[in-house]
Amino acid sequence: MNTMKRLIRISLALALLAGATPLATFAAPPPPPPPSDADVDAGPPLPDWEHLSAQQRELLIAPIRQRWNDSPQQRRRMFEHAQRWQSMTPEQRERARKGARRYEDMSPQQREEARVLFERMRALPPEQRKALRDRWEAMTPQQRDAWIKANASQETRPAPGSR
Repeated sequence: MNTMKRLIRISLALALLAGATPLATFAAPPPPPPPSDADVDAGPPLPDWEHLSAQQRELLIAPIRQRWNDSPQQRRRMFEHAQRWQSMTPEQRERARKGARRYEDMSPQQREEARVLFERMRALPPEQRKALRDRWEAMTPQQRDAWIKANASQETRPAPGSR
């Protein structure tokens, strides 16, 4: 399972968990977003959390519990991600979901570019982000490859022969 998809699943599960535990005291959950076409199930509707059986709740929480227990070094990040998800508006959550779906549909090269661009842009002030975005859009594929190679950090740098 790719990293972005895993992060989203962790976030969603932790967000569910936050609503049923003392974690909910950190942020009141916003009203649920209206269901999009992608969110509508074909089967009968399932009950809200309070009406799920203990077995159904356990089925939903077990993967998160396993990840939490298996990765003590990731717990703070997971917890902060769940808090951030709880504080998002429905529109922000939908944008995050759309971005995750777009990332999942990318080729490995496009993902690499996205990671490097994200790392560079996140440290820039808004006006410099816009300038970099405009420059990026004007670049040829060869110029983009050269920029990626020049700006990739050790964490985002591809393994030899992966391109």
